[in-house]
Amino acid sequence: MRRNPRGAAGDRIADPWGDRTPYGRGGRWPVRTDSCLAEGVTEEEVDTWVRAASLLHSDGDAMDIAVRDGRIVGVRGRAGDRVNRGRLEPKDLYAWQANGSADRLTQPLVREGGRLVETDWPTAMGRIVARSRELLASRGPESVAFYTSGQLFLEEYYTLAVLARAGIGTPHLDGNTRLCTATAAEALKESFGSDGQPGSYEDIDHADVIALFGHNIAETQVVQWMRTLDRLDGPDPPRLLCVDPRLTPVARRAAVHLAPRLGTNVALLDALLHEVVRHGWTDPDFIARHTVGFDALREQVEPCTPRWAAGICDVPAAAIEEAAELLGTAERLLSTVLQGFYQSHQATAAAVQVNNLHLIRGMLGRPGAGVLQMNGQPTAENTRECGADGDLPGFRNWQNEDHVADLARVWNVEPSAIPHDAPPTHAMKIFRLAEQGSVRMLWISATNPAVSLPDLARIRSVLSQDGLFTVVQDLFLTETAQFADVVLPAATWGEKTGTFTNADRTVHLSEKAVDPPGEARPDLDVFLDYAARMGFEDKDGGPLVRWSGPEEAFEAWKRCSAGRPCDYSGLSYAKLRGPSGIQWPCTEHAPDGTDRLYGDGVAWAHPDLCETYGKDLVSGEPLGEDRYRSVNPEGKALIRPAPYVQSHEWPDEDHPFQLTTGRTLYHFHTRTKTGRTPRLADAAPDVWVQIAAADATRLGLGEGDLVEVTTRCGALRGRLRIGSIRPGVLFVPFHYGYWDTPAGNAPSPGTPGRAANEAIPTAWDPVSKQPQFKTAAAALALVERADGQGHGYDCHRSG
Repeated sequence: MRRNPRGAAGDRIADPWGDRTPYGRGGRWPVRTDSCLAEGVTEEEVDTWVRAASLLHSDGDAMDIAVRDGRIVGVRGRAGDRVNRGRLEPKDLYAWQANGSADRLTQPLVREGGRLVETDWPTAMGRIVARSRELLASRGPESVAFYTSGQLFLEEYYTLAVLARAGIGTPHLDGNTRLCTATAAEALKESFGSDGQPGSYEDIDHADVIALFGHNIAETQVVQWMRTLDRLDGPDPPRLLCVDPRLTPVARRAAVHLAPRLGTNVALLDALLHEVVRHGWTDPDFIARHTVGFDALREQVEPCTPRWAAGICDVPAAAIEEAAELLGTAERLLSTVLQGFYQSHQATAAAVQVNNLHLIRGMLGRPGAGVLQMNGQPTAENTRECGADGDLPGFRNWQNEDHVADLARVWNVEPSAIPHDAPPTHAMKIFRLAEQGSVRMLWISATNPAVSLPDLARIRSVLSQDGLFTVVQDLFLTETAQFADVVLPAATWGEKTGTFTNADRTVHLSEKAVDPPGEARPDLDVFLDYAARMGFEDKDGGPLVRWSGPEEAFEAWKRCSAGRPCDYSGLSYAKLRGPSGIQWPCTEHAPDGTDRLYGDGVAWAHPDLCETYGKDLVSGEPLGEDRYRSVNPEGKALIRPAPYVQSHEWPDEDHPFQLTTGRTLYHFHTRTKTGRTPRLADAAPDVWVQIAAADATRLGLGEGDLVEVTTRCGALRGRLRIGSIRPGVLFVPFHYGYWDTPAGNAPSPGTPGRAANEAIPTAWDPVSKQPQFKTAAAALALVERADGQGHGYDCHRSG
């Protein structure tokens, strides 16, 4: 690691946020350029610098890749970019090293006699095409499903959406963004009629209050935490509200920290809204001009006093009142929301209540006044835009025949060729259909469900079924790839060209810097090859997919997005080679992009334009077009109240703890790349279980003890970490699977594992269909003392 003149690099494992560059409210965030080069390489020895952006979180930090002798030898932040102003976080700085890992897949594999053996591309693709045609002829398009990622490029998602929807004709297309960003999308649709992030990262520069709801930004969007820290250390700093059961770095800097009981977020928000309404901290003019539904909200929250919520959330009523005053009296309020809400009980209902807070306060469309319904993955936004996440491309409404006809016009197919007689299939249902045998071919690209999905024993059983033909397209022989019938070696970041869009709608171009290893291919090339071999045609007999490379695919996407909320028509590869990424919508009328949405009211909630007609926030049942038109004929923002409902996963005598899972700063998802990066792997080498100090003392447990966490679903083991979490809660990071264990295999049935999701049951939010990773009831048992002494015992019974 090389220090720049400001000393911003330093030891970025011990100090992940680097040096401070304080600035005041309304000021411009100062530049701080971070870099990391391979040992012995100087900047003068770099042959070329190639533009890119981070592919390991949803910030989209802009950077340049250093290339020497055809190899990646480092990275540096791009000082002119609006997102990071030159800063890079630890995963940005180090994870490029994983590209050169010795165990990269370099040739296709096919299953022969129960074993995966190397083959060539024609053989591998021939098997996939033959099975596809066989299933289409014998069982129809719904026998084929696709499960993709939040780490491919826009051009790849769009191509996949075209071939899946109009080529195969299947409704079964979703991504692992269902695990992290589905609730963000659904909450925006429920409140504003369409997906699309209202706020901007630059709102951090202007806000006087920043509220973080279930969002540990210090470890998930690290560079934006650096931005927040620089505001906190500058003049006129913002005040923070943190809602999180753990005492995170964010909570330590917060003016108010609320640590509610897991699964009670709606009760807490209803009480906060009660106080805002009761004190008159609302904007009646904004409410009247731009919203519908305020009277229903006022009626819903009228009995939801802080004292009422305190009894449910186990948070002092006075603290709720203090938080409400912070929110209600802010001049410019920025709220962010992430997995603490999205992966919990009543996920969409809770996220929508945050939108309600901004709607009744008129806190939208101005610098410092906005909502960031965050993403967990770098290109999660693109799955939503392109229709690779269970929606139609361009935020079109699958229930609106005009929208379907418009998409059919863009693709030059008949509207009947696009499945739209029922909701597109969400990921959890795809795996259920595979389990039941109606899905017979599952193509998985750039994701690892054998570690990332809930109830892993069940998922492994599904993937190992003889009747399921599985294709896995990835960089390494992951836990999921080990179940595949065909494994396709993929190129990754730095080895291919494409665009991706971060959580605040900023589009970046990431260009090819080096060749991929061996015969690995870009995902776009694989999808194009498949489309050509399948002979997919439009209604005139021409090729359905008419592009042959990433820039042509981007131009095709621009035509699909034109006139829709996510309009890219003003962008181009040439324009994206400028100093900074650009926020959509970018059009001839907004050639430099759009900082914030809804400054002049909500534009896409009209019944003829909206992406959805809405769902009941408790049951998830669709409300229908007629009801939507009657409630919102003029297309205003929708204030959507919701009552608190207790979770079915509630602690009892046998399972007295609540288990929540989450990230650590040094890893991304299932550590496919970060686990192969020495500095990152050494920083967090193995799974752990976090417990409150009071609980550890009561149960006689010590730091480093090996413990077993058991739920009604399964069990895992990890070393104990004590402190910084509310009593009654256990925290386990979800990154750890089995590829780097001595055996390299998942545990046998009934044996405790290492992966957090061994213990997470199959359950999802009824509205967004996002799995609930944060509300399982759990028991805790000692297996072995930290010093290797002692025998296991049942902690909650012996305490």
